[in-house]
Amino acid sequence: MTDTTAPPHNTLTCDPECDPECDPEYGYGSEATETTCPAVTRIQTGAIEGIEGVPVTVEVDITTGIPALNIVGLPDTTVSEAKERIKSAIKNAGFEFPLRKVIVNLAPAEVKKIGAAYDLPMAVAILKQSEFLLESHLLKEALFIGELSLDGTLRPVKGVLALSLLARDHGLGSIVVPQANEEEASLVEGVAVYGIDHLSQLPRLLDHPEHYRAAISSHALIESVRHRHDKPLIDFAQIKGQHLAKRALEIAAAGGHNTALFGPPGSGKSLLAKAFSGILPPMTFDEILDVSRIYSIAGQLPHDTQVITHRPFRSPHHSASAVGITGGGTHPKPGEITLAHRGVLFMDEFTEFPRQVLEVLRQPLEDGVITVSRAQQSVTFPAQVMLLAAMNPCPCGYKGDSLKACICSPATVERYFGKISGPLLDRIDLQIEVSRLSEDELLGLHQHPHTTGSESSASIRERVSQARAIQTRRFADTDITTNAQMRPGELKQHCSLKPETEALMLQAIRQFKMSGRAFDRLLKISRTIADLDNADRIEATHVAEAIQYRSFDKLSQTKDTLV
Repeated sequence: MTDTTAPPHNTLTCDPECDPECDPEYGYGSEATETTCPAVTRIQTGAIEGIEGVPVTVEVDITTGIPALNIVGLPDTTVSEAKERIKSAIKNAGFEFPLRKVIVNLAPAEVKKIGAAYDLPMAVAILKQSEFLLESHLLKEALFIGELSLDGTLRPVKGVLALSLLARDHGLGSIVVPQANEEEASLVEGVAVYGIDHLSQLPRLLDHPEHYRAAISSHALIESVRHRHDKPLIDFAQIKGQHLAKRALEIAAAGGHNTALFGPPGSGKSLLAKAFSGILPPMTFDEILDVSRIYSIAGQLPHDTQVITHRPFRSPHHSASAVGITGGGTHPKPGEITLAHRGVLFMDEFTEFPRQVLEVLRQPLEDGVITVSRAQQSVTFPAQVMLLAAMNPCPCGYKGDSLKACICSPATVERYFGKISGPLLDRIDLQIEVSRLSEDELLGLHQHPHTTGSESSASIRERVSQARAIQTRRFADTDITTNAQMRPGELKQHCSLKPETEALMLQAIRQFKMSGRAFDRLLKISRTIADLDNADRIEATHVAEAIQYRSFDKLSQTKDTLV
């Protein structure tokens, strides 16, 4: 008589596919032995390396032996602790945990498994191997991720968007996630998303997956979120004066140029910087996926939207460490420069940052990526940012101020700017002096608070978007998106100069002792100004305007090597 209390898979016969010496009718040899030989259950999931998803297969084998749950395959502490979570969750979901030796392998073994997202796939594999779950196409074609609570409830996890992209790229076509992660996973087109909130829903999910499929349109979700957060907090029309700085920021937004603002305290540097995000062009769908994936992995997606639709604006404090800016840790995580990818890295009080922090910016500002190397692995994070720096012109802050005298000696000013090396300064395209508002401008601010006569951020943003559209067509067959990213080949192709324009450029090189990199960046700025004018070629007027945005050349009277 069959023991009904035994797990269904525990038979006296064997599977000939598992062992060619097995006779399916009589078992091993002439007598059947109590041997468990089912096929190993495999469930697909994924790990995160940098910002990329890496395929991981959960393999489960249940054999005779002392009851235990062993997890192998380079798990971290959180994954190892999943033993108790999985046992309790399976029991509280109405299933029975097998009273046998359970071996869980997370393959490939060389990939470090970090976090609790493996709870769900491990539980699914154990239940399938125990025959509590029947065969289903989802078990073969879906990627499973999710953290389990002790009562079987599924908790949201980080990195779902990256793993949804992984499912699409590896042809799985489906992903099963905690219900709280449904919207995030649904951003990827071509992947069927199934959301559950409790482990007990698994049998019904496998029998009737259509009841759990998320009916969310990625484009509809993005547009609803974009519309909800479309109005800038500070409009350029609310800022009096500073026409030169506003024009420079328009050029920076149009071409993706790094920019520095310097001037006395209270001149409006920080206010201009905060208004800057309001004139940036909208992100494309691919850029939204790119940025949202980074924030998902960092655990910084907004809880109410699960998507980033506006360009990031990161403003780290000047006490931030180099690791905080570039990213790192034992298991490298994105830093501020990666969190600002496709957006703005605003560094207020730029010269107050440690020199080490400023110097680590050089490579990512040039290459658009940051590589973090550790003993166990090397990870490359994207860092396509616009640097926006704000600083005082000297330690006391009043060098060149019309109202208050500067008390700093030339040597003090030289040491102050000594933190900014020449190579780093060369990577800052636009260098703008922000002067204190005049008395008339200040009085105008009080007399006409609602009619400033300045352009709104919306109208400036429209011009910026038109200039970006020109660049999109120009670089359609390349990996470049903005003028600031042009390499020597693109500069030669798209920045040819007329003889009179070349003469003006040569004069600027000699007068300001420009390096080769500074000259290239002057060309890029000129190209962006021409795009804003909808001009096919760079004219002398475009170069002349670009030259006036090298304000550090005027400020460096005490140190010729600043440029």
